[in-house]
Amino acid sequence: MYRQTLWKALSLALLATGTSATYADFIDDSQVQLKFKNFYLQRDVSIPDANKPLSRNFGSWSQGITLDAKSGYANWGPLQVGVDVLAQYALRLSDDKHMNDFVLPYNGKDQARDYGKVGVTLKAKLNKTELRVGDLQPMTPVLFIDPSRQLITTYSGAWLESKELKNTKLTLAYIDGINSRYDNQYQDFNIWPKELGDYSKRVNPGFNHGMYIAGIDYQIMPELSASYYFADVTNLYQQNYVGLDFKKKLDDKNQISGHIHGFDNRETGKAIYGDFENQALSLKAEWKTGNHTFDAGYQQMFGEHGKSVPYFPSLSGWTPQPYLANWSVASFIRKDEKSWSVGYSYDFKDLGLNGLTATVRHFEGWDIDNGDGTRGEEAENNLIVKYTVPEGKLKGLGIQWMYIDVNYPSVPGFVDLEENRIATTYTFTF
Repeated sequence: MYRQTLWKALSLALLATGTSATYADFIDDSQVQLKFKNFYLQRDVSIPDANKPLSRNFGSWSQGITLDAKSGYANWGPLQVGVDVLAQYALRLSDDKHMNDFVLPYNGKDQARDYGKVGVTLKAKLNKTELRVGDLQPMTPVLFIDPSRQLITTYSGAWLESKELKNTKLTLAYIDGINSRYDNQYQDFNIWPKELGDYSKRVNPGFNHGMYIAGIDYQIMPELSASYYFADVTNLYQQNYVGLDFKKKLDDKNQISGHIHGFDNRETGKAIYGDFENQALSLKAEWKTGNHTFDAGYQQMFGEHGKSVPYFPSLSGWTPQPYLANWSVASFIRKDEKSWSVGYSYDFKDLGLNGLTATVRHFEGWDIDNGDGTRGEEAENNLIVKYTVPEGKLKGLGIQWMYIDVNYPSVPGFVDLEENRIATTYTFTF
């Protein structure tokens, strides 16, 4: 009943255009979910100054709720059209509001008590080609959402995907704004960490005219796929990406996969952040056997990063780059840095604990150009325990604890940190 009421209201927007389309599929094929997320983050930073206690131990506790409503498609002449709505809201439950942990908006002095954002996406489909305009949630090598805190990062723009060609997906997009995980409105693009911690140093708005994206994904054979993406963030940087991904099931208990991903980044247009050019190579392999999963990765940075872009470029809001094998809290993306990682996961379902998984992972980075003639190192350890209720009245209720330990033994200006993240999630489907 709730789903019918929601989509009848949204249907009025299409009816107002005067079309004679039928709307049965628009409603009947809709998907409406209400998502709840309770998120706790606590970070301990090893700063030897006893007069700065808030800089040593800080975090937040918040409750989020998200309405994720996706319509079906109504016929509008040769087109099929629909509307998606994503409404997000978060409330800070903790009292401490003076530290910025990038979970809720921060004005340079205080963290907001609550915030919310609403995004609407219009979608139109013709055969195997779809255009989406409005609020976007891309997951590509050159632009990705960020679900790591409370509310997710979204973007505004137009996104076109076509699968008309056999085994091929073509992507064209124009993005004109970012609404980061800790923001409540769209902003122009910057490069992190230019605005980090000092709001007076943000590049003036209006310098950037959006982001253009073109990509192709091709399935060479059932086990092997290749991708190429190009992105131009006007007056900031251009990015070229090439990737190969392999996945093969050996038998009922064994599966192997691997990837080779490469990036090339350099300034473009007016080069607001100055001249730079850098490349990244990412290699990763995974073997799943029964309840055990083993993985190993290698990552290396090349090129000249420039004074204003000391890392592999990430957009304002610290947008993630999961196509790099060692992307994590430390991320291992500094000039000249080489890094490796190993991980192990176990599924406890055969021990009578269906829904429980645990993962441990170690990262090690070295040969960092510190900019003062010295070379630096960094390391990170992760422990992730996740339980999802498999059945019963609470089916789908999830609890995840993530422990993070990061060490910078020889990187000037950086201090060790320990972090705990606890997230409780539940999705109600109408």
